[in-house]
Amino acid sequence: MVSKPIPKNTVCLWYDGTALDAATFYAKTFPDSSVDAVHHAPGDFPDGKKGDVLTVNFTVMGIPCIGLNGGPTFKPDEAFSFQVATDDQAETDRLWNAIIGNGGQESACGWCKDKWGLSWQITPRALIEAITDPDPAAAKRAFDAMMTMHKIDIAAIEKARRG
Repeated sequence: MVSKPIPKNTVCLWYDGTALDAATFYAKTFPDSSVDAVHHAPGDFPDGKKGDVLTVNFTVMGIPCIGLNGGPTFKPDEAFSFQVATDDQAETDRLWNAIIGNGGQESACGWCKDKWGLSWQITPRALIEAITDPDPAAAKRAFDAMMTMHKIDIAAIEKARRG
């Protein structure tokens, strides 16, 4: 791993000892993603020992992140999520299925959680275009269709948009 310069602003995500596993999964699943550096604890800490992985610097779709193995005290929730704009149904399916198939959970309206509890919005660009259609009736039809879905079905959204 080549160490990248430390960015000015970084998203810090709390993990219970699984930061490297999560970063590795993100790097193999999402484009423009990588594991950039792994740092080991220089001494014992409340939820680990000297030499354990303490932090992992990684990039998710160009966004610099630090995974902190802080222990079980804090859990992620839906107040933070990555929103991934997909270009077509194949990309939507691939990313959704990768997250769900790796121990994740489905939720509503294109949201899902990975096995570490981090929320993802797998959002086709076609959905955003449909629910922001200048025709309020078309936008509402697309929105109503989305509200019935877990993984977004672009063909169904486009059909609803057309009426």
